[in-house]
Amino acid sequence: MLRPVQRLIETIYDAPTGQDVRDFLVTERGALPPERHCGAAEEELVLVQQRRGNYLALYIDAALLARLEQNNPLRVLDESNLGDFWTALEGVSHFSYLMWNARHARAVSQLDLELQAEVDKYIATWWLMRTQYPEHRPRELHHLLFERARVNPRLPPATQQMYAAASRYAARFCRALQAALLSNRPATRGRATAVLRRFYRMGSAGKRRYIEALP
Repeated sequence: MLRPVQRLIETIYDAPTGQDVRDFLVTERGALPPERHCGAAEEELVLVQQRRGNYLALYIDAALLARLEQNNPLRVLDESNLGDFWTALEGVSHFSYLMWNARHARAVSQLDLELQAEVDKYIATWWLMRTQYPEHRPRELHHLLFERARVNPRLPPATQQMYAAASRYAARFCRALQAALLSNRPATRGRATAVLRRFYRMGSAGKRRYIEALP
């Protein structure tokens, strides 16, 4: 299901990468560099450095992918698969955003990746819920994603601060878009899509300035 998720993200932002995420997928930690073998995360984007060259690997736990194949959120997204969906989507988001920026010779920071991934989780989930449940307007999504989320306290303090900042920025940006997304007017929703696409293309400082200027 990773390729359809990648297509969804690239379609929302009109930002093709020219790459297939499945070609970079690793599902066993043993295939990653030794220092990554003991990691606890079910998703991780890793730059593998070797003497014959470097390559990018997206690790997503095999058991998580198996659960998503059995309980596919692209068909029915609900509380039983939402957490796994967000984990996989975050990995695909990191991959697509990094690849798109590399294609345009632009550097990205870890904060950039995490901020965009939080926005992607909100927007992709919103899109799926509105598609699968046309009569439902998922106002609770913002609370569920941004207000109930907690940063892993076992992470180093600087990393915790980075994740918290990414969530805070994304929450403010998505809150500003919510009224337009709720609208029944195609033109209003179209303007929201235009904002999303401009935001995707902004640099680090530009994104933060844009969000900080929001009312």
